Amino acid sequence: MRIAVLLRDHCQPKKCNAECRSYCPKVRTGVEAVVIGEGGKPVISEELCAGCGICVHKCPFEAIKIIGLPEELKSDLMHQYGLNGFRIYRLPVPKRGLVTGILGPNGIGKTTSIRLLSGEETPNFGSYESPPSREEVLSRLSGTELGDYLAKVYAGNVRTALKPQYVDKLPRVVKGVVRELLSKVAERMTVDQAAELLELEEIIDRPLDKLSGGELQRVAIAASLMKDADTYFFDEPSSYLDIYQRIRVARLIQQLAQEKQVVVIEHDLAILDFLADNAYLVYGSEGAYGVFAQPRQVRIAINTYLDGYMREENIRFRDTQIRFESHPPRDSQVTAHLLDYPRLECDFKEFKLSAEPGTIKVGESVGVVGPNAIGKTTFVKMLAGIQEPTAGKVDKSVKVSYKPQYIAPDFDGSVMELFMVTNHEFFRSGFFESEIAHPLMLKRLYEKNVNTLSGGELQRVAIAICLSREADMYLLDEPSAYLDSNQRMEAAKTVRRVMEKRGRSALIVDHDIYFLDMVSDSIMVFSGQPGKEGRANGPFDMRIGMNKFLREVDVTFRRDNDTNRPRINKPGSRLDREQKERGEYYYSDA
Repeated sequence: MRIAVLLRDHCQPKKCNAECRSYCPKVRTGVEAVVIGEGGKPVISEELCAGCGICVHKCPFEAIKIIGLPEELKSDLMHQYGLNGFRIYRLPVPKRGLVTGILGPNGIGKTTSIRLLSGEETPNFGSYESPPSREEVLSRLSGTELGDYLAKVYAGNVRTALKPQYVDKLPRVVKGVVRELLSKVAERMTVDQAAELLELEEIIDRPLDKLSGGELQRVAIAASLMKDADTYFFDEPSSYLDIYQRIRVARLIQQLAQEKQVVVIEHDLAILDFLADNAYLVYGSEGAYGVFAQPRQVRIAINTYLDGYMREENIRFRDTQIRFESHPPRDSQVTAHLLDYPRLECDFKEFKLSAEPGTIKVGESVGVVGPNAIGKTTFVKMLAGIQEPTAGKVDKSVKVSYKPQYIAPDFDGSVMELFMVTNHEFFRSGFFESEIAHPLMLKRLYEKNVNTLSGGELQRVAIAICLSREADMYLLDEPSAYLDSNQRMEAAKTVRRVMEKRGRSALIVDHDIYFLDMVSDSIMVFSGQPGKEGRANGPFDMRIGMNKFLREVDVTFRRDNDTNRPRINKPGSRLDREQKERGEYYYSDA
């Protein structure tokens, strides 16, 4: 085994005086494995470090990681960002006629791999101080599939198109209206054709800075599809999109792959399973290193990811398996009603929402599905007491805790201080530590300033804050946004476990079918005309509700034989036809 020592950004030498240097047994024996670098931060020598782990356990900020890397990866280091910096091992290779998926946690090198494959960055093979030239890179990769691909990229024979990850940042770098942006890249199709494919007609003459996240995502996807490239990279194309739009985009990407090379990074496992042909698993440690495993057929790749163990490589990258149940278990069949609400209406003149009478039971987790701009958030706000209905009344004696869809932190302090202000007694409890903080991996965030958190970090903190408040019902609007696949599964299990153990109820709005499948006991279904009129019905039994919803989406689901996870049937397949004939869109157990 080769020992790699990483010093993370959490290091705060002014608070501990870099005492990790004195912990090191190598220092005590006269050999300095730890030296003080710029800014007072220690730098650890990988050659001299014995990997004893003392400094890891002594560091109060969890800034140090010691990672055992398999020896066979020594020859596969593709890129490294400085001393003790992030490393990426191996790279995926695009295939013509196939959609190649990339699956792995956040901060593990997926986006970096796209920059290397597109030619935006050049692999340095660990020589970060004196990086090799492109000619030297090709010489080292000579005779490999990756080398042949990069040779075409560097020669200008492969044109690439990239749909970026953070589409919410587009208005900062691109000004003007949608039509102007798309007209600049109109090569494979016209602006009107792209607008029709991605339903952009109503926003085509709108400024970019006036668009929602879902609208920006569709504009970015349209801009990529319109370019006449050889290789297309789509970095998290489903973010901000509802299930209807995700299926539409997946089908467009599949059509594109029939004649082009396509690589997709995706955290929605149901969509990745539906659109990709094969997939590369990426494992490692967030912010430390990432390793691309050998490509697998997409079904096998996702099952391996959920299992947490790669049998061929004999590597376990997660301690526990992620499991799905055909019928989510309940500790007790509670039938007591928590909230009975009458018919509710909310009229904004340009948009009207009507919700049929419904009941939320004690201890019940209710999933909420439907298109974007159909009134789901408005309904949640009515239950939260933020939005007053124009017709009907909500029982305000039911105490609620609300996590909004868009999180805008207004707190100048650390995450720990935020938790203490919110509910210091619960924050110090063993229940919070074991049932919320540990599965959501919050400990490493405690010392960070709330205003510096990434989208995924802020989402996990917001979920924890919501669950920390004392309430009868917890309202969570799109809790899976910005989270990677593993974090989504852990967040779903966390919400469900907290509801079961505390006997509370929850209403969860989300577009990730896996997330909803894990967290929900029942389902509310929203339908209507987005942006104009919405109708809410339910809650229904999961099978009844999902059948109603998926019938409108026109997709059918089945259960995977090995993992029991939901899988989208291929359109027109035997199972798809048979389930539609029976009216069973949501994996019948018959």
